[in-house]
Amino acid sequence: MPNKKQSVCEEKNFDSLFNAHFESARNYMYYKCGNLQQAEDIAQDAFVKLWKKCAEIIYEKAKSLIFTICNNALLNEFAHQKVVLRYESIPHSDRNNESPEFIMEADQFKEKLESSISKLSAKEREVFLLSRIDKKTYKEIAEITGISVKAVERRMSNAFITLRKLLGSEINI
Repeated sequence: MPNKKQSVCEEKNFDSLFNAHFESARNYMYYKCGNLQQAEDIAQDAFVKLWKKCAEIIYEKAKSLIFTICNNALLNEFAHQKVVLRYESIPHSDRNNESPEFIMEADQFKEKLESSISKLSAKEREVFLLSRIDKKTYKEIAEITGISVKAVERRMSNAFITLRKLLGSEINI
């Protein structure tokens, strides 16, 4: 069988791209803007644009194009509004079994951690959250952000230094 290049316009290929990269693209946008709904909207719009221009897109380049479209869309939104980083709380199903003191301490630490993460530079926060929340490797982060692995390492190191200063001995990163 001849070596035929995959087309983004084939529904199974597009579905494969969507299933493989939507969550990462959404999370990447969420880490940059702090708003889950906005991140989902941007990621969905990126895939709509990808579908509309599918005939012009090389399948092997689609992943990086998705992240580029997302990043450009967010930059356009930043130009029109100031976005404040917010983290949505994760519900704890068995909080009723914990002591009030423990719950209060956990909530206070969560607030301090979120505050400390929000004080990181945007670039440091981005690589830190991609690494720690999405469990991406430094190589994957470098590919997503378009920087070198060494730059990712440098940003992570700076993020750790900043968080240790802000959190003191309360956390082991």
